[in-house]
Amino acid sequence: MATETHGPQGFEAALNRSPDSVAEFEQRRSFVQQARHLLHQTPSLVPLIVLVVSVSIFGALLGQKFFSAFTLTLILQQVAIVGIVGAAQTLVVLTAGIDLSVGAIMVLSSVIMGQFTFRYGIPAPLSVLCGLAAGAGIGFVNGTLVARMKLPPFIVTLGMWQIVLAANFLYSANETIRSQDISAQAPILQFFGNTFRLGADEAGRGGAVFTYGAVLLILLVLVIAYVLRQTAWGRHVYAVGDDPDAAELAGVQTRNVLVTVYTLSGLICALAGWVMIGRLGSVSPTAGQFANIESITAVVIGGISLFGGRGSVLGMLFGALIVGVFSLGLKLMGTDPQWTYLLIGMLIIAAVAVDQWIRKAAA
Repeated sequence: MATETHGPQGFEAALNRSPDSVAEFEQRRSFVQQARHLLHQTPSLVPLIVLVVSVSIFGALLGQKFFSAFTLTLILQQVAIVGIVGAAQTLVVLTAGIDLSVGAIMVLSSVIMGQFTFRYGIPAPLSVLCGLAAGAGIGFVNGTLVARMKLPPFIVTLGMWQIVLAANFLYSANETIRSQDISAQAPILQFFGNTFRLGADEAGRGGAVFTYGAVLLILLVLVIAYVLRQTAWGRHVYAVGDDPDAAELAGVQTRNVLVTVYTLSGLICALAGWVMIGRLGSVSPTAGQFANIESITAVVIGGISLFGGRGSVLGMLFGALIVGVFSLGLKLMGTDPQWTYLLIGMLIIAAVAVDQWIRKAAA
């Protein structure tokens, strides 16, 4: 008769006979759940799909008239300013804020660059630096009011929008600096409006046409995308937007992050003002008045959550390009311009609805 083993040796023998695997409870996800999880992990995927589909549709309808290197790069030229301002807006929205003053900062910075050069005789490169500093300074004030005084970003930037807009008209006296004068005396102000061709024939015709402003947009988006994903500061931006209290407990200096985000946003808007001078050729205090709305449109269509903590600056670029594709495509088809606003409005509502649906994946 076998005797039952007791003591440490029996325990070890039983332990050796026990299975090594950990109990697993497999939960199969449906296709819809998998898709929602994928879109939650890659927010820029939805605007990329919409962009590819819209380009394909207009290409099929218009043929070579739309689907050509010149036309496609023309779209990139047209969205350069909105894309750069959208990059600034992206940083703020990722922290669960919003900046309604981006357009006004852009215009005032461009006016400072022009007026400092032509009214005071300051060298154009130094005037550009003054304009960039002004934009960063306004952003710093926004960030300080939001982070230090705990004021709502919507209210702060709404008030700053009115203040900067009024300062712009008062300082410029509603005076436009002509393109001819800038070309003759301060061509550096128009630098980002200069173009170069790729793939042109021997006569210099055809091919893709790029402005330096469009190149700046691409480089800026790539740099911001890298910083947000690969640096500690970028991860802190997402953390502040997702849950500021948890970020604070984790040791993130949330106030400093917010101040730097708004300051950088103002600097980028000032950079957009310099690009706008090149795009228009002149310095006009009435230009770019709707850049704040256009930047928010690009951000929302680009899949960036207005609740903060989720999204990609690449998505914002895709969103801006979607608007550009619809605008140029419908214009080439000869339709009423109001159809563009109607379709863009539908896209905005659909984008927010999709964002709400995707957010349930994290629940």
